[in-house]
Amino acid sequence: MNKQFMIDDLKVGESWRIFKIMGEFVDGIEALHDIGPAVSIFGSARVKPDHPYYKKAVATAATLAKHNYAVITGGGGGIMEAANKGAAEAGGTSVGLNIILPHEQKPNPYANVRLEFKYFFIRKVMFVKYAMAYIIMPGGLGTLDELFEAVTLIQTHRIKFLPVILVGSEYWGGLIEWIRERLVGEKMISDGDMDILKIIDDPEEIPEYLRQFRHNDKK
Repeated sequence: MNKQFMIDDLKVGESWRIFKIMGEFVDGIEALHDIGPAVSIFGSARVKPDHPYYKKAVATAATLAKHNYAVITGGGGGIMEAANKGAAEAGGTSVGLNIILPHEQKPNPYANVRLEFKYFFIRKVMFVKYAMAYIIMPGGLGTLDELFEAVTLIQTHRIKFLPVILVGSEYWGGLIEWIRERLVGEKMISDGDMDILKIIDDPEEIPEYLRQFRHNDKK
Protein backbone atom coordinates (compact mmCIF):
# COMPACT_ATOMS: atom_id res chain seq x y z
CA MET A 1 0.00 0.00 0.00
CA ASN A 2 1.23 3.47 -0.88
CA LYS A 3 2.75 5.13 2.19
CA GLN A 4 1.33 8.56 1.32
CA PHE A 5 -2.16 7.03 0.96
CA MET A 6 -1.85 5.53 4.43
CA ILE A 7 -0.84 8.91 5.88
CA ASP A 8 -3.72 10.68 4.11
CA ASP A 9 -6.16 8.00 5.29
CA LEU A 10 -4.95 8.50 8.87
CA LYS A 11 -5.49 12.25 8.57
CA VAL A 12 -9.05 11.68 7.33
CA GLY A 13 -9.70 9.32 10.24
CA GLU A 14 -8.46 11.90 12.72
CA SER A 15 -10.71 14.54 11.16
CA TRP A 16 -13.79 12.33 11.44
CA ARG A 17 -12.94 11.66 15.09
CA ILE A 18 -13.48 15.38 15.77
CA PHE A 19 -17.07 15.03 14.58
CA LYS A 20 -17.58 11.99 16.82
CA ILE A 21 -16.28 13.99 19.77
CA MET A 22 -18.60 16.89 18.91
CA GLY A 23 -21.51 14.47 18.64
CA GLU A 24 -20.91 13.08 22.14
CA PHE A 25 -20.77 16.61 23.57
CA VAL A 26 -24.04 17.53 21.82
CA ASP A 27 -25.81 14.37 23.05
CA GLY A 28 -24.64 14.98 26.62
CA ILE A 29 -25.64 18.64 26.68
CA GLU A 30 -29.08 17.96 25.18
CA ALA A 31 -29.80 15.16 27.66
CA LEU A 32 -28.61 16.94 30.81
CA HIS A 33 -29.32 20.60 30.17
CA ASP A 34 -32.58 20.69 32.14
CA ILE A 35 -31.94 18.21 34.96
CA GLY A 36 -31.78 20.94 37.62
CA PRO A 37 -29.50 20.86 40.67
CA ALA A 38 -27.50 17.66 40.58
CA VAL A 39 -24.69 15.85 42.37
CA SER A 40 -22.18 13.40 40.91
CA ILE A 41 -21.57 10.29 43.00
CA PHE A 42 -18.43 8.20 42.57
CA GLY A 43 -17.25 4.94 44.12
CA SER A 44 -16.09 1.40 43.53
CA ALA A 45 -17.66 -0.73 40.83
CA ARG A 46 -16.65 -3.86 42.76
CA VAL A 47 -18.86 -3.75 45.85
CA LYS A 48 -21.86 -6.09 45.98
CA PRO A 49 -25.43 -5.30 47.12
CA ASP A 50 -24.86 -6.85 50.54
CA HIS A 51 -21.83 -4.65 51.25
CA PRO A 52 -22.23 -1.79 53.78
CA TYR A 53 -20.78 0.69 51.27
CA TYR A 54 -23.42 -0.29 48.70
CA LYS A 55 -26.18 0.21 51.25
CA LYS A 56 -24.78 3.58 52.30
CA ALA A 57 -24.64 4.69 48.67
CA VAL A 58 -28.32 3.72 48.24
CA ALA A 59 -29.23 5.73 51.36
CA THR A 60 -27.11 8.72 50.29
CA ALA A 61 -28.66 8.92 46.82
CA ALA A 62 -32.19 8.44 48.18
CA THR A 63 -31.70 11.26 50.67
CA LEU A 64 -30.41 13.57 47.95
CA ALA A 65 -33.28 12.67 45.61
CA LYS A 66 -35.81 13.45 48.35
CA HIS A 67 -34.23 16.90 48.56
CA ASN A 68 -34.74 17.36 44.80
CA TYR A 69 -31.19 16.72 43.65
CA ALA A 70 -30.63 14.70 40.51
CA VAL A 71 -28.01 11.98 40.98
CA ILE A 72 -25.34 11.42 38.32
CA THR A 73 -23.13 8.32 38.27
CA GLY A 74 -20.88 6.48 35.87
CA GLY A 75 -23.78 4.16 35.08
CA GLY A 76 -22.06 0.87 35.95
CA GLY A 77 -22.20 -1.55 38.87
CA GLY A 78 -21.22 -1.35 42.51
CA ILE A 79 -21.53 2.10 44.07
CA MET A 80 -22.75 3.51 40.74
CA GLU A 81 -25.60 1.03 40.65
CA ALA A 82 -26.38 1.65 44.30
CA ALA A 83 -26.60 5.42 43.80
CA ASN A 84 -28.79 5.10 40.71
CA LYS A 85 -31.00 2.65 42.60
CA GLY A 86 -31.38 4.92 45.61
CA ALA A 87 -32.26 7.94 43.47
CA ALA A 88 -34.71 6.04 41.25
CA GLU A 89 -36.51 4.32 44.12
CA ALA A 90 -36.90 7.68 45.86
CA GLY A 91 -38.59 9.08 42.75
CA GLY A 92 -35.66 11.23 41.66
CA THR A 93 -33.74 11.78 38.45
CA SER A 94 -31.17 8.99 38.20
CA VAL A 95 -28.52 9.61 35.53
CA GLY A 96 -26.07 6.98 34.30
CA LEU A 97 -23.14 8.11 32.14
CA ASN A 98 -21.81 4.78 30.96
CA ILE A 99 -18.41 4.36 29.33
CA ILE A 100 -17.95 1.86 26.50
CA LEU A 101 -15.10 -0.51 27.39
CA PRO A 102 -14.03 -3.75 25.67
CA HIS A 103 -14.73 -6.19 28.52
CA GLU A 104 -16.23 -4.12 31.33
CA GLN A 105 -19.09 -2.08 32.65
CA LYS A 106 -22.55 -3.00 31.56
CA PRO A 107 -25.12 -0.26 32.28
CA ASN A 108 -27.05 -0.82 35.48
CA PRO A 109 -30.87 -0.99 35.21
CA TYR A 110 -31.63 1.83 37.67
CA ALA A 111 -30.70 4.92 35.66
CA ASN A 112 -33.78 6.60 34.19
CA VAL A 113 -31.59 8.93 32.10
CA ARG A 114 -28.91 6.99 30.23
CA LEU A 115 -26.02 8.07 28.04
CA GLU A 116 -23.08 6.14 26.62
CA PHE A 117 -19.67 7.64 25.95
CA LYS A 118 -16.68 6.40 24.02
CA TYR A 119 -14.37 9.14 25.27
CA PHE A 120 -13.49 9.36 28.95
CA PHE A 121 -12.73 13.08 28.83
CA ILE A 122 -16.18 14.00 27.49
CA ARG A 123 -17.82 11.92 30.21
CA LYS A 124 -15.70 13.71 32.82
CA VAL A 125 -16.81 17.09 31.48
CA MET A 126 -20.45 16.05 31.97
CA PHE A 127 -19.78 15.00 35.58
CA VAL A 128 -18.35 18.44 36.36
CA LYS A 129 -20.55 20.64 34.17
CA TYR A 130 -23.88 19.48 35.57
CA ALA A 131 -22.96 18.82 39.22
CA MET A 132 -23.02 21.34 42.04
CA ALA A 133 -21.25 18.84 44.32
CA TYR A 134 -19.08 15.73 44.12
CA ILE A 135 -19.93 12.88 46.48
CA ILE A 136 -17.01 10.46 46.85
CA MET A 137 -17.92 7.06 48.24
CA PRO A 138 -15.24 4.42 48.98
CA GLY A 139 -13.52 3.36 45.78
CA GLY A 140 -10.30 2.52 44.01
CA LEU A 141 -8.05 4.13 41.43
CA GLY A 142 -10.86 5.40 39.20
CA THR A 143 -12.55 7.04 42.17
CA LEU A 144 -9.26 8.64 43.25
CA ASP A 145 -8.77 9.91 39.71
CA GLU A 146 -12.17 11.63 39.76
CA LEU A 147 -11.53 12.98 43.25
CA PHE A 148 -8.16 14.56 42.58
CA GLU A 149 -9.07 15.85 39.15
CA ALA A 150 -12.01 17.73 40.67
CA VAL A 151 -9.87 19.07 43.52
CA THR A 152 -7.17 20.21 41.06
CA LEU A 153 -9.70 21.98 38.83
CA ILE A 154 -11.13 23.78 41.85
CA GLN A 155 -7.70 24.63 43.29
CA THR A 156 -6.53 26.10 39.97
CA HIS A 157 -9.82 27.99 39.46
CA ARG A 158 -10.57 26.18 36.21
CA ILE A 159 -14.08 25.46 37.49
CA LYS A 160 -16.24 27.16 40.08
CA PHE A 161 -15.84 26.07 43.70
CA LEU A 162 -18.02 23.08 44.47
CA PRO A 163 -18.15 20.89 47.56
CA VAL A 164 -16.21 17.63 47.37
CA ILE A 165 -17.70 15.38 50.05
CA LEU A 166 -15.93 12.21 51.13
CA VAL A 167 -18.44 9.78 52.64
CA GLY A 168 -16.95 7.62 55.40
CA SER A 169 -14.27 8.81 57.82
CA GLU A 170 -13.16 5.23 58.44
CA TYR A 171 -12.25 4.93 54.75
CA TRP A 172 -11.04 8.44 53.89
CA GLY A 173 -9.67 9.67 57.23
CA GLY A 174 -6.17 8.29 56.63
CA LEU A 175 -5.95 9.94 53.23
CA ILE A 176 -6.99 13.31 54.66
CA GLU A 177 -4.43 13.01 57.44
CA TRP A 178 -1.73 12.18 54.90
CA ILE A 179 -2.68 15.20 52.77
CA ARG A 180 -2.61 17.43 55.86
CA GLU A 181 0.67 16.01 57.16
CA ARG A 182 2.59 15.73 53.90
CA LEU A 183 1.11 18.09 51.34
CA VAL A 184 0.19 20.92 53.70
CA GLY A 185 3.00 20.19 56.18
CA GLU A 186 5.66 20.30 53.48
CA LYS A 187 3.97 23.28 51.76
CA MET A 188 3.13 21.39 48.60
CA ILE A 189 -0.37 22.91 48.83
CA SER A 190 -1.85 25.81 50.79
CA ASP A 191 -3.72 25.45 54.08
CA GLY A 192 -6.86 26.75 52.36
CA ASP A 193 -6.84 23.91 49.84
CA MET A 194 -8.04 21.61 52.60
CA ASP A 195 -11.32 23.57 52.61
CA ILE A 196 -12.22 21.91 49.32
CA LEU A 197 -12.63 18.54 51.05
CA LYS A 198 -15.28 17.63 53.60
CA ILE A 199 -15.74 14.26 55.33
CA ILE A 200 -19.33 13.33 56.24
CA ASP A 201 -20.40 10.00 57.73
CA ASP A 202 -24.18 10.37 57.94
CA PRO A 203 -25.95 10.66 54.54
CA GLU A 204 -28.71 12.68 56.22
CA GLU A 205 -26.21 15.49 56.89
CA ILE A 206 -25.27 15.97 53.24
CA PRO A 207 -28.36 17.91 52.04
CA GLU A 208 -27.99 20.39 54.92
CA TYR A 209 -24.32 20.90 54.11
CA LEU A 210 -25.24 21.54 50.47
CA ARG A 211 -28.03 23.92 51.52
CA GLN A 212 -25.58 25.94 53.60
CA PHE A 213 -23.09 26.01 50.75
CA ARG A 214 -25.69 27.22 48.24
CA HIS A 215 -26.89 29.85 50.73
CA ASN A 216 -23.36 31.16 51.30
CA ASP A 217 -22.59 31.03 47.59
CA LYS A 218 -25.46 33.44 46.88
CA LYS A 219 -24.14 36.07 49.27
